[in-house]
Amino acid sequence: MNSKFAMMALLVGSAFASVANAADGTINFTGKVTDEACTVNPSSATQTVNLGSVRTGGFNASGTTASPTRFSITLTSCPAAAKTAVLKFDGPTSSGNSNYLALTSGAGVATGVAIGLFESDSTTLIPVGSASTTKTLVSGADTTIQFVAKYISTAATVVPGTANAVSNFTVSYN
Repeated sequence: MNSKFAMMALLVGSAFASVANAADGTINFTGKVTDEACTVNPSSATQTVNLGSVRTGGFNASGTTASPTRFSITLTSCPAAAKTAVLKFDGPTSSGNSNYLALTSGAGVATGVAIGLFESDSTTLIPVGSASTTKTLVSGADTTIQFVAKYISTAATVVPGTANAVSNFTVSYN
């Protein structure tokens, strides 16, 4: 009797276990590994973009920008097979708006402000973790890609303090 009860409990438990592990969907990952890539110019690979000092009074509402500063990334030795590229900027996102780069935390850091990264037109936002627009590469010559960084308020009130941030970037080729 006990062995029948134990066997029945095992069968019932197995039935529930398989239901709990049922698949709800499928994710397909695609991509390509290639040796056809450009080289990031060393002066572009690690750089400092100085956004300067901005008065808190310059931010009169959430979404106000200040201190637009151009910076560039230069790709060299692009092979003929690499026709286009996109760049993606990664880093911690602002709690006020996840499209923007958060300021480096610590004592004395400004609040209510973040850093926005934009295409060279200075109006098209590149959200953190998203790809830039497609850039055409020049085979056998340097390709310099321009971007703009700006302070951008994420709250109606900005509190003064240091306003530094760090972003890594990756280049993907098409």
